[in-house]
Amino acid sequence: MAKETSDQTLTLTLTLSKAARKIKKSQTTSLYNSLRSIYEDSAFVLEIAGIWPELPLVANLRCGLWYAPRFDATCYFKSTDGHQNNWGFSTTRLNLHVAVLAGQKGGCIIVDSTKKGKRFPDSLSKTIPIWCCVLNRAIKNHLQIKSDAQIENQSMEIDLDISLHLPLWIPETEKNAINSNLNKWTNDFESCGADINSLANFIKKPLRPLWISQNTLIWLNEVPSIESWNFTPIILISASNQGFFTNKTEYSEFNWNYIPGSGDDEESWANGLNPKLFWEDAYEIINAGPQMCNKLVREILERERVYLGLRGENLPQGHFGALKSVQSEKLGFCEMNNDEIMKIIFWIGISNIGVASIMDVSERLEDFDCMINCEKSSKMNFAVSSDSYLNLSIVSSKVDRFSLYRNLPSAVDFAKLNLMRGKRLLICCQNGEDISICVCLAIITSLFDESGNFDGGESFSSTNITKWEMRKKLIFICNFAIKARPSRGNLKQVFNFLTSNKNIEASVCMVK
Repeated sequence: MAKETSDQTLTLTLTLSKAARKIKKSQTTSLYNSLRSIYEDSAFVLEIAGIWPELPLVANLRCGLWYAPRFDATCYFKSTDGHQNNWGFSTTRLNLHVAVLAGQKGGCIIVDSTKKGKRFPDSLSKTIPIWCCVLNRAIKNHLQIKSDAQIENQSMEIDLDISLHLPLWIPETEKNAINSNLNKWTNDFESCGADINSLANFIKKPLRPLWISQNTLIWLNEVPSIESWNFTPIILISASNQGFFTNKTEYSEFNWNYIPGSGDDEESWANGLNPKLFWEDAYEIINAGPQMCNKLVREILERERVYLGLRGENLPQGHFGALKSVQSEKLGFCEMNNDEIMKIIFWIGISNIGVASIMDVSERLEDFDCMINCEKSSKMNFAVSSDSYLNLSIVSSKVDRFSLYRNLPSAVDFAKLNLMRGKRLLICCQNGEDISICVCLAIITSLFDESGNFDGGESFSSTNITKWEMRKKLIFICNFAIKARPSRGNLKQVFNFLTSNKNIEASVCMVK
């Protein structure tokens, strides 16, 4: 009997202990705690941005986008490319618009954050330094070849810093391991089809990363001017304070817990709120306190849903509009005024094909003649005919691994019919970053030659499609669609579609 009572007590203790941990976790990851932490950290970001007001502020998606009311541009550097023993240089996430922006403005400031345990995320401590070094090496090689061609029988060494600059806390063994891969990554970049010549025209001084966190001491009266530096600074801000989960009550009537890196993994805490909506009502949300925060956020989301519903649109989870950016027209980018920040179509060179978020095009109907809408739940509020509008219900590869693959034949046929007539084709999906980019990739590869001219598929029938060839086409698209972030699952479906089409053509030829 005593043993049975003891077992019941132990079970009850474990159950209560488990419940206590659950409650504690719920308290430390509440919506208000996350938003309040972001709000407090944003003051630091804006303070650093104020030291160099001439430098554009760039958010590293998606976490960095939470930490300021407005950014001049966005970028996408993944921490996984900087993880130990998994270092890499991604030719599908080149972020060349950031390099051009830095070259034009004399540098830039990139914002990201990380959870407790690290001063900087690997995206800032290793991925971006690798990116800077590879671009510097490719530019130097390009300038060296150009110089040798112009000055016959003479050898003139181009003076450009191409060394790898990493934070002091990175071990020497890891630095040596990264260094051993730099030549390979540079060769990959040089052969991927990127426009290095245009890049070299903008970047006159080598790119070099600098790191700033809330623990960094800066003597404001000794900050040198940007012009005095012999490099183009890429200032990397880690927004969060790497303290413990401390209780904050000072300067506030509310009791709340600070969470480092709150902007990360927003699906787990934001309840559908996104940075744009947060900053539109940030003051009211923060002053609502922990008890009223969830209610106010629900009201904000409902208001936004009603507004979008009247336009025949839906509010997606974590939607990000395009952001203002100052870029090179040679790379396919254009300058935008403030009124155009949230309504953007990226046109792919001279192809007459554009990509955009379905959220941004309802008021730009005069800019295109026909549309492929890849978003199942969005309805267009204008009259369309069957030969100028195609609706494809494509879902994420995480939901259906073959959804994109099944719809690509219809998309390519529709594009071919309209492009032959000289029409401007717009391809839309929920965010303009993934599915629409992959549909565009399939169309560009199937119907355009190596020079980017429409040929109706003649060159495709005589081209051996490899993953490297497809990647070069993707890089061509990314030169213009700077928000492009195609998922690996969707890219795999595009490749399978392209190779299966080649196999079908080969079979038809054998039968003939």
